[in-house]
Amino acid sequence: MAVALTADVLQDELAVSLARVVAAANARAREAGIDLRQSLITITQQILESGLIWRVNYGPKDYVGRRGGDFIVEVDSTSAQVKRVLRGQ
Repeated sequence: MAVALTADVLQDELAVSLARVVAAANARAREAGIDLRQSLITITQQILESGLIWRVNYGPKDYVGRRGGDFIVEVDSTSAQVKRVLRGQ
């Protein structure tokens, strides 16, 4: 789904950075066979000594009564490079 972004969105450094991070995480999740449309996606920030990392979590939408099974991708905020991939048990 292509959407034209307005100038104010493109000038928002955080919005552009998050878009790059989510795109990188989504690509890694697809490679691992994760169905993005069936995932509840949450994003959290982690501030490390090496800088800011975004943790993108893909969990099942129907999570009630379920444990584990999440797919987590940690992405560097400046380079949009995947730093670590975790899979819940």
